Amino acid sequence: MRLMITGGAGFIGSTLVRLALRQGHEVTVLDKVTYAASDRTLADLSEHGAFRFERADITDAPAVERCIFRHRPDAIFHLAAETHVDRSIEAPRRFLDTNVTGTVTLLDSALRYWEDCNRPRDFRFIHVSTDEVFGTLGPDGCFTEESPYSPRSPYAASKAAADHFARAWGVTYGLPVNVTNCSNNYGPFQHPEKLIPRMIVGALLGQPLPIYGDGQQRRDWLFVEDHADALMRVLARGAPGRTYAIGGGYECPNLNLVTLLCEQLDERYPEAAPHARLIRHVADRRGHDRRYAIDGSRIRTELGWVPRTGISEGIARTIDWYLGNVDWWRPLALREPAALPQRGAA
Repeated sequence: MRLMITGGAGFIGSTLVRLALRQGHEVTVLDKVTYAASDRTLADLSEHGAFRFERADITDAPAVERCIFRHRPDAIFHLAAETHVDRSIEAPRRFLDTNVTGTVTLLDSALRYWEDCNRPRDFRFIHVSTDEVFGTLGPDGCFTEESPYSPRSPYAASKAAADHFARAWGVTYGLPVNVTNCSNNYGPFQHPEKLIPRMIVGALLGQPLPIYGDGQQRRDWLFVEDHADALMRVLARGAPGRTYAIGGGYECPNLNLVTLLCEQLDERYPEAAPHARLIRHVADRRGHDRRYAIDGSRIRTELGWVPRTGISEGIARTIDWYLGNVDWWRPLALREPAALPQRGAA
């Protein structure tokens, strides 16, 4: 198939690009390459015969339409987004522009292209979203595809709005849309502002490892390669109009996760052990959601997908990647040295 992946130079997007190419698909990446992405992430694919790259902003309607009609995809995966909660608190309008206006711009161009192609039934627009749109859970229960929306940060609100627009294009215009809502991802190529790479990079640099509040906020952790596999499964088997919740099946408090990470760092980088001595509790984030968890029954039952990577294996592979790719993360980590530690807090 010919696939277009917006945000393909980012963390989840680049993992999806590599998986799609390994499966024999042609891939066009459409990416603005903001601070959260890196030109080096896809550099090894520059000579791949089935790979194309278009540097464009998804809010630029003429550029988006040119790209879609030029490459004529059989499916579009939409991952381009501003994603960091702390940054959304500091600059919410940027999240409105990219996550809402950009999504509507993309949907509009995709619809015109789909209609120009005589509305093929096997076309797909897969909108990749987050479990944060559902807000926060109590001590029991999990999010499902039927959970009510209750976003509590500007980031979550922007993604919730984008989800609604994607579904509206499906219902109103018939565009074959799928929405996916995933739990917290981790793995190689993740920007060091996010929790797990922030802890790894901070430990390697000898910096404090900041934990918001008491560190008992609970998250469901999903290895990024498992997420990419789930997205390809949605493309292959998902019913148009269907939503799929994608979780990693490992829920734990942030403090426990960072402690596990420090223990594995002690084994792999013993020169600076014990790394847990660097943990520092800091003032809690405004509006901090207490707990997320995903019930993945639908995608397991309907599409036969389950996560394959346990947390210990996933953390070990992630640490090893950051240890072996200092040249990739160091420029990103040092770009904003004063702001990074607080933004990377759990």
